Amino acid sequence: MSKTWGYHLLLDCTAGDKELIGSRENIYNFIKELVVVIDMTAFGEPWIERFATHAADKAGYSLCQMIETSNITGHFCDNDGNFYIDVFSCKPFENELVFQTVEKYFKPQKIRHHYISRDA
Repeated sequence: MSKTWGYHLLLDCTAGDKELIGSRENIYNFIKELVVVIDMTAFGEPWIERFATHAADKAGYSLCQMIETSNITGHFCDNDGNFYIDVFSCKPFENELVFQTVEKYFKPQKIRHHYISRDA
């Protein structure tokens, strides 16, 4: 019998508020709150940088927050407001709290998600 080693939530978010997803300060505030809300422990400060500036359809901020139990990552597209967030942890967390925090900070029109258990 296989035992779950980790939990991975993948969010594909459609048409978030472009001003909010284009704000480094908003992304920073989001990750700081999300770590607390889902009861994780941040390992250092989040890494938030603009990427893909050579391609207008892909340019935007990327995010990586290491947590003691793995990481939270994201990429935000300036062009269409779409964004993608992954939460991966060997410690269980409440998906609904992630959805609520994403909606609060970025206001996507739609969230498509996948939740998988990980084990080698």
